[in-house]
Amino acid sequence: MRFRERSNTEQAVDISPLIDMVFILLIFFMVSTTFVKDMKLDLERPSATTSEQASTKAIRLYIDNSGETWLDGQPIRTWVIQSKLRDMLQGAASQSVLVVTDSNVPASKLVEVVDQARRSGAADVGVATVEEAGRG
Repeated sequence: MRFRERSNTEQAVDISPLIDMVFILLIFFMVSTTFVKDMKLDLERPSATTSEQASTKAIRLYIDNSGETWLDGQPIRTWVIQSKLRDMLQGAASQSVLVVTDSNVPASKLVEVVDQARRSGAADVGVATVEEAGRG
């Protein structure tokens, strides 16, 4: 019995489609991921026992311990909050606003900022708190 000699051919696996797919997945996750821009303010948040998890897509409005208001990384006057938030809410996926405040901010300032946020057309306005430890 006589066998035919096989020619020695090299076989290679083409990994180009695999690399293309990895890059497409990488781009998809980079575009679809939402990053929360958290400011570097030194805030001591008030505590609450009935706190709920806030949406990560909510627009954040900060009040520091000196009573100054910050929006999108810039200081903002209280009377401008309504118009700025209205512009930001038009293009936003979520109609929620989260007010991040220091516990030493007077209640009148917090109420004034929350009122401006509601007048801007936000569907949901919340105040960021730290969950209070269980009472023994």
